Amino acid sequence: MPSAADIVRFADAPAPPGQTPWVAGAEPLPDIVIAEPNAAWAEAFAVLEGRIRGALGPTAVSVTHVGSTSVAGLPAKPIIDIDLIVADPDDEDAYVPALEAAGFRLRVREPWWYGHRCFGATEPLCNLHVFPPDCPEAARHLIFRDWLRTHPEDRERYADAKRAAAAAANERGEHVMQYNARKQDVVREIYDRAFRGLGLLPEV
Repeated sequence: MPSAADIVRFADAPAPPGQTPWVAGAEPLPDIVIAEPNAAWAEAFAVLEGRIRGALGPTAVSVTHVGSTSVAGLPAKPIIDIDLIVADPDDEDAYVPALEAAGFRLRVREPWWYGHRCFGATEPLCNLHVFPPDCPEAARHLIFRDWLRTHPEDRERYADAKRAAAAAANERGEHVMQYNARKQDVVREIYDRAFRGLGLLPEV
């Protein structure tokens, strides 16, 4: 488990000069669609989890449903977000070929940011994020998910922010990274309340 200090400190590491996180042939997607909550998202995760575990066996330390589709009652892009923990994301030979054979395509490589890799898949649509053990970002994903599951006011606040960010991004022809930036202030406000509620930051 990462330390409280690491969890509450966001490490927004940009790509080093001359580098891009996008694997050749991949790029951020435009046309942000926010769908109404769908109980089938949990079933889609179960299908994807089985595919991942079947491909990787014990190499998959954990496979966890995160993001908005993991929160009942929350509108979301209809894409299942999954965090996959492996022993060493930089050892791509240990997991990339097996995931690609199972229908996952490597789209993002960010060794400078927690060793993060991201794969895309279809049927069901999926973003599969790869992190190392004890990763603060993966811990934050769980905190955010669990807080929204139990705090309806913040769940509604986040839903409003998502819809507004998607509308603004689509109107301007922006892509998903810009959509994420548009809702970041609300996300960080919710994180702050969650961190304080969990005792990771002092109460104010």
